[in-house]
Amino acid sequence: MKYSISKITCALGMVFLLSSCLKDQVDVSVTHYTPEELQTLQQYLDLPEYRDNYEVALADHLVKRGAITPVLNDAKATLGRVLFYDHKLSLTEETSCASCHDQKLAFSDDKARSEGINGQFTRRNSLPLAATANFSSSYDTGPTGFGGGVGFFWDERASSISGQSELTIEDDIEMGMNLDDLTVRLANEEYYKILFRKAYGDELVTKERLLSAIEEFVNAFVSTNSRFDEGMNLAGTQFEDFPNFTAQENMGKALFNQNCSSCHSSDMSTPGGMNVANNGLDLVYDDKGMGERFADESLNGVFKVPFLRNIELTAPYMHDGRFETLEEVIEHYSTGIRAHDNLAEQLREPQGTPRRFNFSDEEKAALLAYLKTVTDESFAEDARYSDPFKQ
Repeated sequence: MKYSISKITCALGMVFLLSSCLKDQVDVSVTHYTPEELQTLQQYLDLPEYRDNYEVALADHLVKRGAITPVLNDAKATLGRVLFYDHKLSLTEETSCASCHDQKLAFSDDKARSEGINGQFTRRNSLPLAATANFSSSYDTGPTGFGGGVGFFWDERASSISGQSELTIEDDIEMGMNLDDLTVRLANEEYYKILFRKAYGDELVTKERLLSAIEEFVNAFVSTNSRFDEGMNLAGTQFEDFPNFTAQENMGKALFNQNCSSCHSSDMSTPGGMNVANNGLDLVYDDKGMGERFADESLNGVFKVPFLRNIELTAPYMHDGRFETLEEVIEHYSTGIRAHDNLAEQLREPQGTPRRFNFSDEEKAALLAYLKTVTDESFAEDARYSDPFKQ
Protein backbone atom coordinates (compact mmCIF):
# COMPACT_ATOMS: atom_id res chain seq x y z
CA MET A 1 0.00 0.00 0.00
CA LYS A 2 1.36 3.42 -0.96
CA TYR A 3 1.17 6.60 1.15
CA SER A 4 1.58 10.10 -0.15
CA ILE A 5 4.33 12.33 1.25
CA SER A 6 1.71 14.75 2.57
CA LYS A 7 -0.06 12.01 4.52
CA ILE A 8 3.20 10.80 6.02
CA THR A 9 4.16 14.34 6.94
CA CYS A 10 0.76 14.85 8.56
CA ALA A 11 1.07 11.65 10.54
CA LEU A 12 4.54 12.54 11.75
CA GLY A 13 3.27 15.95 12.73
CA MET A 14 0.49 14.41 14.78
CA VAL A 15 2.97 12.13 16.53
CA PHE A 16 5.22 15.10 17.29
CA LEU A 17 2.29 17.14 18.56
CA LEU A 18 1.05 14.30 20.74
CA SER A 19 4.51 13.68 22.19
CA SER A 20 4.87 17.38 22.91
CA CYS A 21 1.53 17.40 24.73
CA LEU A 22 2.54 14.37 26.76
CA LYS A 23 5.85 16.01 27.58
CA ASP A 24 4.04 19.15 28.71
CA GLN A 25 1.76 17.06 30.92
CA VAL A 26 4.70 15.29 32.51
CA ASP A 27 6.50 18.57 33.11
CA VAL A 28 3.45 20.08 34.77
CA SER A 29 3.01 17.09 37.02
CA VAL A 30 6.57 16.96 38.35
CA THR A 31 7.83 20.56 38.23
CA HIS A 32 6.40 21.86 41.47
CA TYR A 33 8.64 24.90 42.00
CA THR A 34 10.93 26.91 39.78
CA PRO A 35 14.55 27.14 40.95
CA GLU A 36 13.89 30.69 42.10
CA GLU A 37 10.77 29.68 44.04
CA LEU A 38 12.57 26.76 45.65
CA GLN A 39 15.48 29.00 46.67
CA THR A 40 13.05 31.41 48.35
CA LEU A 41 11.11 28.64 50.10
CA GLN A 42 14.23 26.93 51.37
CA GLN A 43 15.39 30.08 53.11
CA TYR A 44 12.62 29.41 55.63
CA LEU A 45 11.26 25.92 55.05
CA ASP A 46 12.61 22.41 54.77
CA LEU A 47 10.40 21.50 51.83
CA PRO A 48 11.42 19.04 49.11
CA GLU A 49 11.85 20.10 45.50
CA TYR A 50 8.86 17.95 44.59
CA ARG A 51 5.87 18.34 46.85
CA ASP A 52 4.98 15.54 49.23
CA ASN A 53 2.24 13.27 47.99
CA TYR A 54 -0.66 13.40 50.44
CA GLU A 55 -2.56 10.58 48.80
CA VAL A 56 -3.71 8.33 51.62
CA ALA A 57 -5.02 4.80 51.93
CA LEU A 58 -7.48 3.56 54.52
CA ALA A 59 -7.21 0.10 56.03
CA ASP A 60 -8.88 -2.62 53.95
CA HIS A 61 -11.55 -3.27 56.57
CA LEU A 62 -12.70 0.35 56.34
CA VAL A 63 -12.75 0.37 52.55
CA LYS A 64 -14.86 -2.79 52.55
CA ARG A 65 -17.35 -1.08 54.85
CA GLY A 66 -17.66 1.86 52.49
CA ALA A 67 -15.53 4.44 54.30
CA ILE A 68 -14.55 7.39 52.14
CA THR A 69 -10.90 7.94 51.27
CA PRO A 70 -10.20 11.68 51.13
CA VAL A 71 -9.22 13.14 47.76
CA LEU A 72 -6.54 15.70 48.57
CA ASN A 73 -4.73 18.48 46.75
CA ASP A 74 -1.00 18.22 47.47
CA ALA A 75 -0.36 21.94 47.00
CA LYS A 76 -3.17 22.89 49.40
CA ALA A 77 -2.06 20.29 51.95
CA THR A 78 1.52 21.59 51.76
CA LEU A 79 0.28 25.13 52.37
CA GLY A 80 -1.87 23.81 55.23
CA ARG A 81 1.14 22.08 56.77
CA VAL A 82 3.11 25.33 56.79
CA LEU A 83 0.17 27.24 58.25
CA PHE A 84 -0.34 24.56 60.92
CA TYR A 85 3.21 25.01 62.22
CA ASP A 86 3.58 28.79 61.73
CA HIS A 87 3.70 30.87 64.93
CA LYS A 88 2.68 33.88 62.87
CA LEU A 89 -0.89 32.64 63.16
CA SER A 90 -1.00 33.84 66.77
CA LEU A 91 -1.20 37.49 67.82
CA THR A 92 2.07 37.45 69.75
CA GLU A 93 3.73 34.88 67.44
CA GLU A 94 4.14 32.57 70.46
CA THR A 95 1.94 29.68 69.42
CA SER A 96 0.91 27.69 66.38
CA CYS A 97 -1.68 24.98 65.85
CA ALA A 98 1.11 22.49 66.50
CA SER A 99 1.84 24.04 69.91
CA CYS A 100 -1.21 22.18 71.24
CA HIS A 101 -1.19 19.35 68.68
CA ASP A 102 2.14 17.50 68.66
CA GLN A 103 2.61 14.85 65.96
CA LYS A 104 4.55 12.56 68.33
CA LEU A 105 1.50 12.63 70.63
CA ALA A 106 -1.00 11.85 67.86
CA PHE A 107 -1.46 15.61 67.51
CA SER A 108 -2.46 16.11 71.14
CA ASP A 109 -0.70 17.81 74.06
CA ASP A 110 0.95 16.22 77.09
CA LYS A 111 -0.33 18.95 79.42
CA ALA A 112 -3.67 18.91 81.22
CA ARG A 113 -4.32 22.36 79.75
CA SER A 114 -2.36 23.77 76.84
CA GLU A 115 -0.41 27.00 76.99
CA GLY A 116 -1.70 29.81 74.80
CA ILE A 117 -0.50 33.38 74.34
CA ASN A 118 0.68 35.72 77.09
CA GLY A 119 1.21 32.86 79.54
CA GLN A 120 -2.45 31.89 79.56
CA PHE A 121 -3.71 28.31 79.75
CA THR A 122 -6.67 26.82 77.94
CA ARG A 123 -9.74 25.68 79.85
CA ARG A 124 -9.65 22.11 78.59
CA ASN A 125 -7.30 19.36 77.53
CA SER A 126 -6.30 19.34 73.88
CA LEU A 127 -8.18 16.71 71.88
CA PRO A 128 -5.92 14.57 69.65
CA LEU A 129 -6.40 15.14 65.93
CA ALA A 130 -5.16 11.61 65.18
CA ALA A 131 -7.72 9.89 67.40
CA THR A 132 -9.75 9.13 64.28
CA ALA A 133 -9.09 6.79 61.40
CA ASN A 134 -9.60 9.90 59.29
CA PHE A 135 -12.05 12.77 59.55
CA SER A 136 -13.65 11.99 56.18
CA SER A 137 -14.28 8.37 57.13
CA SER A 138 -15.12 8.99 60.76
CA TYR A 139 -17.12 12.21 60.72
CA ASP A 140 -18.71 12.98 57.35
CA THR A 141 -22.14 11.72 56.49
CA GLY A 142 -21.87 9.46 53.46
CA PRO A 143 -24.03 7.00 51.54
CA THR A 144 -23.13 4.25 54.01
CA GLY A 145 -23.97 6.42 57.01
CA PHE A 146 -20.44 6.80 58.34
CA GLY A 147 -20.30 9.58 60.92
CA GLY A 148 -22.76 12.40 60.79
CA GLY A 149 -23.57 14.83 63.56
CA VAL A 150 -20.17 14.52 65.25
CA GLY A 151 -18.60 17.85 66.15
CA PHE A 152 -15.26 19.24 67.26
CA PHE A 153 -14.06 20.45 70.70
CA TRP A 154 -15.18 18.94 74.00
CA ASP A 155 -18.52 20.75 73.69
CA GLU A 156 -18.77 20.07 69.92
CA ARG A 157 -19.28 23.75 69.14
CA ALA A 158 -17.60 23.44 65.73
CA SER A 159 -18.97 21.30 62.94
CA SER A 160 -15.88 21.15 60.71
CA ILE A 161 -12.09 21.27 60.78
CA SER A 162 -12.09 24.77 59.29
CA GLY A 163 -14.64 25.88 61.88
CA GLN A 164 -12.50 24.48 64.64
CA SER A 165 -9.43 26.26 63.23
CA GLU A 166 -11.25 29.58 62.96
CA LEU A 167 -12.42 29.47 66.57
CA THR A 168 -8.97 28.45 67.78
CA ILE A 169 -7.06 31.14 65.89
CA GLU A 170 -9.41 33.88 67.12
CA ASP A 171 -9.65 32.59 70.70
CA ASP A 172 -8.30 35.17 73.16
CA ILE A 173 -6.38 32.55 75.12
CA GLU A 174 -5.14 30.19 72.43
CA MET A 175 -3.94 32.37 69.54
CA GLY A 176 -5.81 35.69 69.81
CA MET A 177 -5.51 36.59 66.13
CA ASN A 178 -8.20 38.30 64.09
CA LEU A 179 -8.38 36.42 60.80
CA ASP A 180 -8.72 39.56 58.69
CA ASP A 181 -5.54 40.92 60.28
CA LEU A 182 -3.87 37.56 59.79
CA THR A 183 -4.44 37.62 56.03
CA VAL A 184 -2.57 40.94 55.85
CA ARG A 185 0.31 39.58 57.93
CA LEU A 186 0.71 36.45 55.84
CA ALA A 187 0.40 38.24 52.50
CA ASN A 188 3.71 40.00 53.21
CA GLU A 189 5.64 36.75 53.56
CA GLU A 190 7.48 35.67 50.41
CA TYR A 191 7.02 31.97 51.09
CA TYR A 192 3.26 32.39 51.36
CA LYS A 193 3.14 34.24 48.05
CA ILE A 194 4.57 31.12 46.44
CA LEU A 195 2.53 28.59 48.40
CA PHE A 196 -0.80 30.36 47.90
CA ARG A 197 -0.07 30.73 44.18
CA LYS A 198 0.67 27.02 43.89
CA ALA A 199 -2.44 26.06 45.86
CA TYR A 200 -4.94 28.53 44.42
CA GLY A 201 -3.48 29.96 41.20
CA ASP A 202 -2.70 33.41 42.58
CA GLU A 203 -1.16 35.04 45.65
CA LEU A 204 -4.38 36.33 47.21
CA VAL A 205 -4.54 35.44 50.91
CA THR A 206 -8.07 35.16 52.29
CA LYS A 207 -9.32 33.63 55.52
CA GLU A 208 -11.41 31.15 53.54
CA ARG A 209 -8.34 29.98 51.65
CA LEU A 210 -6.09 29.63 54.69
CA LEU A 211 -8.77 27.77 56.68
CA SER A 212 -9.41 25.48 53.72
CA ALA A 213 -5.68 24.73 53.43
CA ILE A 214 -5.41 23.84 57.12
CA GLU A 215 -8.44 21.58 56.69
CA GLU A 216 -6.80 19.91 53.68
CA PHE A 217 -3.68 19.16 55.73
CA VAL A 218 -5.57 17.84 58.77
CA ASN A 219 -7.81 15.76 56.54
CA ALA A 220 -4.65 14.04 55.31
CA PHE A 221 -4.26 12.54 58.79
CA VAL A 222 -5.02 8.88 58.19
CA SER A 223 -4.08 6.63 61.07
CA THR A 224 -5.06 3.06 60.24
CA ASN A 225 -1.72 1.26 60.38
CA SER A 226 -2.09 -0.25 63.85
CA ARG A 227 -2.09 -3.84 65.04
CA PHE A 228 -5.83 -3.45 65.59
CA ASP A 229 -6.29 -2.63 61.90
CA GLU A 230 -4.13 -5.58 60.93
CA GLY A 231 -6.35 -7.80 63.07
CA MET A 232 -9.53 -6.36 61.56
CA ASN A 233 -8.18 -7.00 58.06
CA LEU A 234 -7.40 -10.61 58.99
CA ALA A 235 -10.53 -11.46 60.98
CA GLY A 236 -13.03 -9.36 59.06
CA THR A 237 -14.94 -8.44 62.22
CA GLN A 238 -14.11 -6.96 65.60
CA PHE A 239 -16.14 -9.65 67.36
CA GLU A 240 -13.82 -12.55 66.51
CA ASP A 241 -10.42 -13.21 68.07
CA PHE A 242 -7.66 -11.56 66.06
CA PRO A 243 -4.95 -14.01 64.94
CA ASN A 244 -2.23 -11.38 65.41
CA PHE A 245 -3.28 -10.64 69.02
CA THR A 246 -2.07 -12.29 72.19
CA ALA A 247 -4.60 -14.06 74.39
CA GLN A 248 -4.46 -11.08 76.76
CA GLU A 249 -5.16 -8.60 73.97
CA ASN A 250 -8.10 -10.64 72.68
CA MET A 251 -9.44 -10.82 76.22
CA GLY A 252 -9.16 -7.05 76.49
CA LYS A 253 -10.94 -6.61 73.16
CA ALA A 254 -13.82 -8.81 74.30
CA LEU A 255 -14.09 -6.85 77.57
CA PHE A 256 -14.06 -3.57 75.68
CA ASN A 257 -16.74 -4.70 73.24
CA GLN A 258 -18.91 -5.90 76.11
CA ASN A 259 -18.51 -2.94 78.44
CA CYS A 260 -17.24 0.11 76.55
CA SER A 261 -18.45 -0.03 72.96
CA SER A 262 -21.92 1.31 73.74
CA CYS A 263 -20.25 4.74 73.96
CA HIS A 264 -16.92 4.20 72.16
CA SER A 265 -17.27 2.25 68.92
CA SER A 266 -16.08 -1.33 68.83
CA ASP A 267 -14.49 -0.87 65.38
CA MET A 268 -12.35 2.05 66.61
CA SER A 269 -13.19 3.89 63.42
CA THR A 270 -16.77 5.10 63.36
CA PRO A 271 -18.81 7.00 65.97
CA GLY A 272 -20.04 4.91 68.87
CA GLY A 273 -23.46 4.86 70.42
CA MET A 274 -23.15 8.36 71.88
CA ASN A 275 -21.50 11.53 70.61
CA VAL A 276 -21.64 13.27 74.01
CA ALA A 277 -22.17 11.97 77.55
CA ASN A 278 -21.67 12.54 81.26
CA ASN A 279 -19.28 9.83 82.50
CA GLY A 280 -19.56 10.49 86.23
CA LEU A 281 -16.31 12.31 86.91
CA ASP A 282 -17.82 14.63 89.52
CA LEU A 283 -20.98 15.36 91.45
CA VAL A 284 -20.57 19.07 90.73
CA TYR A 285 -18.82 20.34 87.60
CA ASP A 286 -17.00 23.68 87.58
CA ASP A 287 -16.83 23.28 83.79
CA LYS A 288 -20.36 22.43 82.73
CA GLY A 289 -19.45 21.45 79.17
CA MET A 290 -22.49 21.19 76.91
CA GLY A 291 -24.58 22.62 79.75
CA GLU A 292 -22.64 25.86 79.52
CA ARG A 293 -22.89 25.98 75.75
CA PHE A 294 -26.66 25.58 75.72
CA ALA A 295 -27.48 27.02 79.18
CA ASP A 296 -29.23 23.74 79.96
CA GLU A 297 -28.81 22.03 83.34
CA SER A 298 -29.71 18.66 81.86
CA LEU A 299 -26.45 18.91 79.90
CA ASN A 300 -24.20 19.90 82.81
CA GLY A 301 -21.08 17.77 82.86
CA VAL A 302 -21.81 16.41 79.38
CA PHE A 303 -18.79 16.33 77.08
CA LYS A 304 -17.70 14.83 73.80
CA VAL A 305 -17.18 11.07 73.74
CA PRO A 306 -13.73 11.00 72.10
CA PHE A 307 -12.40 8.58 69.54
CA LEU A 308 -9.72 6.30 70.98
CA ARG A 309 -7.16 5.67 68.25
CA ASN A 310 -3.60 6.29 69.44
CA ILE A 311 -4.90 6.71 72.99
CA GLU A 312 -1.62 5.35 74.35
CA LEU A 313 0.09 8.52 73.05
CA THR A 314 -2.42 11.13 74.21
CA ALA A 315 -2.15 11.38 78.01
CA PRO A 316 -3.40 13.07 80.12
CA TYR A 317 -7.05 12.10 79.77
CA MET A 318 -10.56 13.57 80.14
CA HIS A 319 -11.67 17.11 79.33
CA ASP A 320 -9.58 18.53 82.19
CA GLY A 321 -6.63 16.16 81.87
CA ARG A 322 -7.14 14.84 85.40
CA PHE A 323 -5.93 11.30 84.68
CA GLU A 324 -2.26 10.95 83.84
CA THR A 325 -2.39 7.28 82.82
CA LEU A 326 -4.68 4.80 81.12
CA GLU A 327 -4.58 2.74 84.31
CA GLU A 328 -6.31 5.64 86.10
CA VAL A 329 -8.92 5.84 83.35
CA ILE A 330 -9.70 2.14 83.64
CA GLU A 331 -9.89 2.44 87.43
CA HIS A 332 -12.40 5.28 87.12
CA TYR A 333 -14.76 3.10 85.11
CA SER A 334 -14.10 0.15 87.38
CA THR A 335 -14.85 1.78 90.74
CA GLY A 336 -15.00 5.57 90.48
CA ILE A 337 -18.12 6.59 88.53
CA ARG A 338 -20.06 9.27 90.45
CA ALA A 339 -23.84 9.52 90.75
CA HIS A 340 -24.37 12.75 88.81
CA ASP A 341 -27.96 13.54 87.79
CA ASN A 342 -26.94 13.56 84.12
CA LEU A 343 -24.89 10.36 84.23
CA ALA A 344 -25.24 8.44 80.97
CA GLU A 345 -27.69 5.54 81.09
CA GLN A 346 -24.97 3.20 79.87
CA LEU A 347 -23.12 3.86 83.14
CA ARG A 348 -26.08 3.21 85.42
CA GLU A 349 -27.40 0.04 87.00
CA PRO A 350 -31.09 -0.78 86.34
CA GLN A 351 -32.03 0.91 89.62
CA GLY A 352 -30.23 4.10 88.55
CA THR A 353 -27.11 3.91 90.71
CA PRO A 354 -23.66 4.26 89.13
CA ARG A 355 -22.48 1.09 87.51
CA ARG A 356 -19.47 -0.61 89.05
CA PHE A 357 -17.60 -2.65 86.46
CA ASN A 358 -15.26 -3.90 89.20
CA PHE A 359 -12.65 -5.19 86.78
CA SER A 360 -10.21 -7.69 88.23
CA ASP A 361 -6.49 -7.00 88.00
CA GLU A 362 -6.31 -9.48 85.14
CA GLU A 363 -9.12 -7.69 83.30
CA LYS A 364 -7.54 -4.27 83.86
CA ALA A 365 -4.27 -5.51 82.41
CA ALA A 366 -6.12 -7.02 79.43
CA LEU A 367 -7.98 -3.78 78.73
CA LEU A 368 -4.74 -1.84 78.89
CA ALA A 369 -3.02 -4.26 76.52
CA TYR A 370 -5.92 -3.99 74.07
CA LEU A 371 -5.98 -0.18 74.09
CA LYS A 372 -2.31 -0.15 73.15
CA THR A 373 -3.05 -2.13 69.95
CA VAL A 374 -4.64 0.94 68.34
CA THR A 375 -1.32 2.86 68.35
CA ASP A 376 -0.14 3.76 64.85
CA GLU A 377 3.59 4.29 65.29
CA SER A 378 4.22 4.97 61.59
CA PHE A 379 1.80 7.91 61.66
CA ALA A 380 3.58 9.56 64.57
CA GLU A 381 6.82 9.44 62.56
CA ASP A 382 5.53 10.32 59.07
CA ALA A 383 7.65 13.19 57.73
CA ARG A 384 4.75 14.55 55.65
CA TYR A 385 3.11 15.77 58.86
CA SER A 386 6.23 17.14 60.54
CA ASP A 387 7.32 20.72 61.22
CA PRO A 388 8.58 22.18 57.91
CA PHE A 389 10.23 25.27 59.42
CA LYS A 390 13.99 25.45 59.64
CA GLN A 391 15.18 25.78 63.21
